[in-house]
Amino acid sequence: MPRAVPDPWSSPDPIDAAMSQSDRRALDAVFSDAYQELRRLASSVRASDPNATLTPTTLVNEAWLKLARTPHVARTTRLHFKRIAARAMRQVLVEAARRRQAEKRGGGAAFVTFDESLGEEETAVDDLLALDEALGELARLSPRQGMLVEARFFGGLDLRETAELLSVSEATIVRDWRAARAWLATELRRSR
Repeated sequence: MPRAVPDPWSSPDPIDAAMSQSDRRALDAVFSDAYQELRRLASSVRASDPNATLTPTTLVNEAWLKLARTPHVARTTRLHFKRIAARAMRQVLVEAARRRQAEKRGGGAAFVTFDESLGEEETAVDDLLALDEALGELARLSPRQGMLVEARFFGGLDLRETAELLSVSEATIVRDWRAARAWLATELRRSR
């Protein structure tokens, strides 16, 4: 049984003294500082779904609307902010994919591949939904691996950032990343 991993969402560290207040100005400052990076992440995530109806700007703005409702988001570290922004973008993409799927209401079994380059490859609506479902199950079975995949795939974090976020070594991240990819590939093949 995997060891329980503390959720980085539960104990954010202050970015700096100016960000310790949760007022609207602090929240706006976080957004302004992170906007270009979030847009870059949104562009790379959105590129995985060529049928997406959301532009990178729309994806960032929709994710921001979710983040703005999150308590204490202005009091997080930059790394922690990237993680919760990744989760918000994942949710926005999945919601959009579900809306598109509801519109077409059809199609056969989903065929999904999962490998290191998944973020750069075309991913159909069904593939994104299958990935989201499998990722939810992985997070239930192994919370750290679930957070790892979310941080790397949806958040664009590198090995060092992910290791720092999850408070483990880079070697552990490499092992967990390999195991998570293998598990997800098996689950996604099974969903066909």
